Amino acid sequence: MARPFSKKDASRLKSEHKKLLNRLYKVIDESKRYANDIKDAADGLVAQEVLNILRDVPVEELNRDKGGLRIKNLRDAGYNSIADVSTANVYSLASINGISQDAAYTIKKIAQDFTNKARKDTKIRLSVDSKTAKNTKLVSAIFRYKAFLSLSDKSDDLLHDYEQKIQYLLEDLEPSTGTFRWLFTSSTNKQKAEEAYPALINLLNNEYGTQAKVLTDQASEVEKSEDSDAWEDFKQKSIDYFTTLENVYPGILGNSDEVYGLPEDLAREIQDECFFPDGLLCTLRRYQEWGVKYTLHQEKVLLGDEMGLGKTVQAIAAMVSLKNTGATHFVVVCPASVITNWCREIRKHSKLTVTKVHGQGRKYALNSWIRSGGVAVTTYETTGYFKLDDDYKFSMLVVDEAHYIKNPNAARSKNVKRISEHAERMLFMTGTALENKVDEMIALIDILRPEIASSVRSRAFMATAPQFRERVAPVYYRRKREQVLTELPELIENKEWCTMTPQEEEVYEKTVFSKNFMAIRRVSWNVEDLKYSSKAKRLLEIVEDARDDDRKVIVFSYFLDTIGAVYELLGPSCMNPINGSLSPQRRQEIIDEFDEAPAGTVLPAQIQSGGTGLNIQSASVIIICEPQYKPSIENQAISRAYRMGQARNVLVYRLLCENSVDEKILTILEKKQAEFDAFADKSVAAKESIELDDKSFGDIIKEEIDRINAKHESIHLSDN
Repeated sequence: MARPFSKKDASRLKSEHKKLLNRLYKVIDESKRYANDIKDAADGLVAQEVLNILRDVPVEELNRDKGGLRIKNLRDAGYNSIADVSTANVYSLASINGISQDAAYTIKKIAQDFTNKARKDTKIRLSVDSKTAKNTKLVSAIFRYKAFLSLSDKSDDLLHDYEQKIQYLLEDLEPSTGTFRWLFTSSTNKQKAEEAYPALINLLNNEYGTQAKVLTDQASEVEKSEDSDAWEDFKQKSIDYFTTLENVYPGILGNSDEVYGLPEDLAREIQDECFFPDGLLCTLRRYQEWGVKYTLHQEKVLLGDEMGLGKTVQAIAAMVSLKNTGATHFVVVCPASVITNWCREIRKHSKLTVTKVHGQGRKYALNSWIRSGGVAVTTYETTGYFKLDDDYKFSMLVVDEAHYIKNPNAARSKNVKRISEHAERMLFMTGTALENKVDEMIALIDILRPEIASSVRSRAFMATAPQFRERVAPVYYRRKREQVLTELPELIENKEWCTMTPQEEEVYEKTVFSKNFMAIRRVSWNVEDLKYSSKAKRLLEIVEDARDDDRKVIVFSYFLDTIGAVYELLGPSCMNPINGSLSPQRRQEIIDEFDEAPAGTVLPAQIQSGGTGLNIQSASVIIICEPQYKPSIENQAISRAYRMGQARNVLVYRLLCENSVDEKILTILEKKQAEFDAFADKSVAAKESIELDDKSFGDIIKEEIDRINAKHESIHLSDN
């Protein structure tokens, strides 16, 4: 009986399957190729940055140690910088008149030392504001690697399920692909070939063939993608890019020291701690996973990571890991202003269930959580209503902004401590540096690990010393932004000095004589018509530039009426202002709307309300309407946008008026900072202790009254 298909049909079917298998193999191999492309692009970018640094180092630096090298000969030959020397070979240098081969080797060695130091200090910073050829090469390589990594995994799974079966069927089909082979094939093998043919067609037409075609087509689309596609993806998912770069090329971001300051023995234990992320819906940075392992291993800890490093995500990841090992109940205590944000973040980043225990339904919500489990998110105020049986235990207590309970005699501190007695594990979190507020640190450690608090009380005076840090390392862990987020885009700060119009100057001088310091600080914003406000004029210009540059803007002021004036000034381009009277839920709704809004949109916010507890990475321009009396207030506000996930350079504009209190406030704060830096550890913690006091306010007003009187007296004399 004749076979139901021709030799040509069999060969074509075999070819289709072989071609499809090879395309799937290629998809798997491409992820490896793009991993190498990432390394090459990163090396090229670093090399370019190193050369840029070395170009600014004159060739005379080769003789820093007075080695007697003939620098003039090098300059005469066109070698003007260390960069010129570092790119030359020994033979080129030795061919210069007056430079021996031995001297050439010495020159290259010294240049290499400069190169190594520059390499160590070089950080990769990617930003959509710097789309250089080398930056683009790296971003595009990561974009394609990420896409192929996903396709590779799916292709691998598909081959695991079908490849062996296909290979067996192709072997069975082989005799039918040749006329003479078929003639001399046994009837048994002919039957196998005839059965293999429809089976192979069926595989192509059903799940295997459909999935394989989708995967290979997607791979082709990735190959065809433009550099602009990669940059757009980076803009939306910059965290993924740096995590990928870190995984493919460990250490390239300059933060490969995973122990991050922990004692070596403790670091080894934490490195071996198991972390189970199933159900976590986001990718952790390496330092974040390390923080989660620290939390899980130590069980009762104070995580003091600087603002913007993702403490919330680390807490969520720790709860997810515990749930995967059998834990069921968790509690988060936080300020009322961020309770909505916590609920949203838990749902966004994990599969954990959330119960908000707050407001009128708190009793019902608490009982529901006790019955069902998940994460109960509550406020400091609501902790007083938590009634738990004496023998009731839950898996972990997370306390956000833990410095709120620094006073052990406060009601909320007592309530949190009472709840903590039911918790098997505790994670306290604060972005406020505690090294220079040691009493607060010890008060919190006393709840977590009383024996450690007791052992360090007598050493509180030496809080910045290594011995003290080693003693608290089992319970207190802090990383700074510059340690772990070396890739953050630039933070560019500008002082925008405005010259007052005659109208606003008249209003200002009257306000100064009222001696009302808060009114005086409203300089330029307290004129009746903002067309006479020099700060308002400059703000409009900045907003217009931001719109043209595809940016969004946050405007901060201490004063509610200034925020209102900004809102009226900007009209439709302005979001509803954020201030202290808004509910946490409404604040989050405004931020969500702002995230979806077009370039040029402005979010006005009172600095004490919008400057804490919010993540606003969609903005990359920050305008501060008047200098704050405490620099840490401004630093916190800036950290709302300048944090992990920011893909653009962040531009900060401080609006200041010449010949006004703005100038005086800035001068005093800068002087205080300089004095502090001369005697204290230069840290964010230190800066938080710098602020204006009542005496400073009084001195400023007196100086301004004297200046204005002297000015008018001078005008009067000149008129006469």
